[in-house]
Amino acid sequence: MIPELRTIAAPKAMTFTGLLEKIRYEGAYPTRERAEEALSAVLGGLGAQITGEERAAFAAALPREAAQEFTRTAPGGAPVPAAGFVDALAARTGGTAATARWDAGTVLAAVGSLMDPALVARVIDGLPTGYALLFGRAQLTTAA
Repeated sequence: MIPELRTIAAPKAMTFTGLLEKIRYEGAYPTRERAEEALSAVLGGLGAQITGEERAAFAAALPREAAQEFTRTAPGGAPVPAAGFVDALAARTGGTAATARWDAGTVLAAVGSLMDPALVARVIDGLPTGYALLFGRAQLTTAA
């Protein structure tokens, strides 16, 4: 009998233009420029939340231009809860909490789809509760 082989999905290569079009379509943004604004704001804010090996691997899985947005803000202090991330995003963009949540969910689901699911899981595990939902994933918890 042949033992079962476990494989890790390789990241899906995508150009920056392709990523913007994915975000524009999935987020129902009227223009590519609006999609790029959302990507820049969300990845810039997330870059301040992630450190260490996960930060380097996350950046490496992104198209170059998106990785530059992600790494332009150095991590500073402990990561903020997901609700605080959304509130800060709304304050930076001049939007509402609802539009910031939409932007974060759209961008993070799109970039997460480019990455190895194990990397996304490690990133989510390193962040406070609530980020899994922003990546379009269930937030599973263990019973007490």
